Amino acid sequence: MPLDAFTSSTPLTFGVELELQLVNLSDFNLTAASPDLMHLLERKPFPGNVTPEITESMIEINSSVHTAYGPLLAELTEIRDTLVAAGDTLNIGIAGGGTHPFQHWSDQRISAKPRYEYLSQLYGYLAKQFTVFGQHVHIGCANGDDAMYLLHALNRYLPHFIALSASSPFVQGHDSLFESARLNSVFAFPMSGRAPFTLSWQEFTDVYFAKMERTNIIKSMKDFYWDLRPKPEFGTIELRVCDTPLTVERAAALAAYLQALCRHLLERKDEAPAEDDYLVYNYNRFQACRFGLDGSITHPKTYDSIVIRDDILATLERMLPHAEALGCRQALQHLAAAARGGSDAAILRRHAEREGSVEGMVNAAIGHFRGDHVA
Repeated sequence: MPLDAFTSSTPLTFGVELELQLVNLSDFNLTAASPDLMHLLERKPFPGNVTPEITESMIEINSSVHTAYGPLLAELTEIRDTLVAAGDTLNIGIAGGGTHPFQHWSDQRISAKPRYEYLSQLYGYLAKQFTVFGQHVHIGCANGDDAMYLLHALNRYLPHFIALSASSPFVQGHDSLFESARLNSVFAFPMSGRAPFTLSWQEFTDVYFAKMERTNIIKSMKDFYWDLRPKPEFGTIELRVCDTPLTVERAAALAAYLQALCRHLLERKDEAPAEDDYLVYNYNRFQACRFGLDGSITHPKTYDSIVIRDDILATLERMLPHAEALGCRQALQHLAAAARGGSDAAILRRHAEREGSVEGMVNAAIGHFRGDHVA
């Protein structure tokens, strides 16, 4: 089946998806509570949208489409408050964070949805290991060519989003020594990584996608687990590298930063993206996952080495005129403070040390999501 035509959408409109953990408040392990939670939420007015995820200990929330940071944050806060109230009714905790620190994949149950059952049959244990939690951000594009331009121009900034959202330091009960261990689970899938280099939507659809469809490996854009991918049915590009942050405030700020960057890039004043930019892509992504804000990346054009924290702070400063135009200066200030003060992963490690257990760390993550911000 040919790929959908790219739906024109209002440029720079944006929306957020957040995958969230459902936690048993007795032992702080994940609990297969999504069917009960979904049933309860069907009877309540719900801002945005909520859906089951691949295993029953997860849900995904989707914001509406927004033009500005303030209304997005207000909606995410309302969604958060609605979820927390429903969780209290069912005696379950709801938390962000890119991984649950000690759950075992073999304990998870695949959600009763045809696509998830298909993925479980196709990918075996990897489907249950995909009980990890990410934030996706969609940015509206006027046409497919703009989408492909942004897709490749943004590759230089993906380490920023990995480092600023990093919240998955623990896996299977142990400190992974990664700031974002979640992305290692994504990399296991064969269609992960990055999109092929083309700046033309027609070439992408008529050549690359047509060839891939003939291989019978893929049937739709959903089969690609790229770090950034176009969503022609929505008229957006979708950023997929972020861990789910501990708070909705961080989630909204990350979306606003992406909006500001896209406004800047669409001015096309920077040097255009090129295939050779990807020579440093995997290395830079690893540095951001492993070391977060303290990682050292290589600039894809100059090959200069830059500390991610310094690069973020310099870029946030450059984006201030766009933030003023978009009304998201507060969001960029939030991220600058985070870059100076440390990641969510660092906060989780401090809680684990303070509480003396990973269970205490999960309890702290639940508190952060509720709005009880204790560092």
